[in-house]
Amino acid sequence: MEIFLIKALQLILSLSILVIVHEFGHYIFARMFKIRVEKFYLFFDAGFALLRFKPKGSETEYGIGWLPLGGYVKISGMIDESMDKEQMALPAQPWEFRSKPAGQRLLVMIAGVLFNLLLAFFIYSMVLFTWSDTYLPLKNVTQGMEFSQAAHTAGFQDGDILLMADEKELDRFGVRTLLDIADADEVTVIREGEEEVLTIPEGLMKNLLTDKEGFATYRVPTVVYQTVQGSAAEQTGLIAGDSITGVNGVVTASYGELRAALTSSRNSEVMLDYYRGGTPQTTAVQVDSVGTLGFYAMAAPQIYRTETISYGFFESFPAGIRMGIQTLKDYIAQFRYVFTKEGASSLGGFGAIGNLFPAQWNWQAFWMMTAFLSVILAFMNILPIPALDGGHVMFLIYEVLTRRKPNEKFMEYAQIAGMILLFGLLIYANGMDLIRAIF
Repeated sequence: MEIFLIKALQLILSLSILVIVHEFGHYIFARMFKIRVEKFYLFFDAGFALLRFKPKGSETEYGIGWLPLGGYVKISGMIDESMDKEQMALPAQPWEFRSKPAGQRLLVMIAGVLFNLLLAFFIYSMVLFTWSDTYLPLKNVTQGMEFSQAAHTAGFQDGDILLMADEKELDRFGVRTLLDIADADEVTVIREGEEEVLTIPEGLMKNLLTDKEGFATYRVPTVVYQTVQGSAAEQTGLIAGDSITGVNGVVTASYGELRAALTSSRNSEVMLDYYRGGTPQTTAVQVDSVGTLGFYAMAAPQIYRTETISYGFFESFPAGIRMGIQTLKDYIAQFRYVFTKEGASSLGGFGAIGNLFPAQWNWQAFWMMTAFLSVILAFMNILPIPALDGGHVMFLIYEVLTRRKPNEKFMEYAQIAGMILLFGLLIYANGMDLIRAIF
């Protein structure tokens, strides 16, 4: 329950920051062009609001709604999610959105996306300045990787060290690495000390999405980082730094192999081989019903040599912008898989997003995830779908090119269709979360 609350709190705080910044972009540009903003809300206030106030002399009501699905600004004279048909039926007023030139209206609509991108660039810059960029080069992972079944089928073997995708060096493991490998004709690896070139079959990404096991994880020796209080590991005397090498006389060279051995020995006593300070030892230990002993193993960055790139204050800004742009490019490259059967089945809602946050509060991880979500929010909002900013932009570009406004009745129907589509996607994505949680 504690882990759920920590993840939920991070998700709510992150989304609140993103929504406020996004809507503030619309708000500040609307006010810049002397367009009246009637409401500025975090979350939706369908029926009632948790908090609302209107400063003396202000035209804008500020508040917090009860439905945490985003937020909005209600701009006078604009067909939006409020569907205020009565206002639109009245003659246009000078302070209304519809009375302003198309260029000004276009800037108001893209301002939310712009502010989300600027926020992501700023966060990435400050993360690099505060914590530097510490990463694990693939060449330093001396035991290589452990691959999923789909990756094995493509020709990879556990222990392979990833080097090149076609002519591009694979430096660090992440989304970009996977995309480079999936799009490559050949991948070069080090296998048993020798370079080997693998021919990548078509459909690797499709197979990875179908199996839902990912591509690979770091292959690491099993070194105890911490034992769980009252666990079998603690009771048998295991301590931090012990290196576990075998179960019942069978060598387990990696943590993955140890997990497999323990899973096959659930609810039974096993003989554990390990090293302590270079001295081999053996002890009997009871495996629990889920195949664990009750300890945390050291992660790859704690075992292999990492590298750190430090940035000064002013150096951090171009580096943060580059990181934000690369994140956007990677997300766009992944987005094409959403339109496949396998990709659609992998969609997730708030539960999936919440699980991206760490189980323990970590400010660096929180801000990195917030920057990532800000990039996603910017991209998703600019898609040419009615009810999103991109839908309004699409109609405004049409108006600029043709010098003719779309029919308001058509705009109303398009807004309704867009809202139905978005709510359908929302229900589907969160429904997939529920199905995965149950099954």
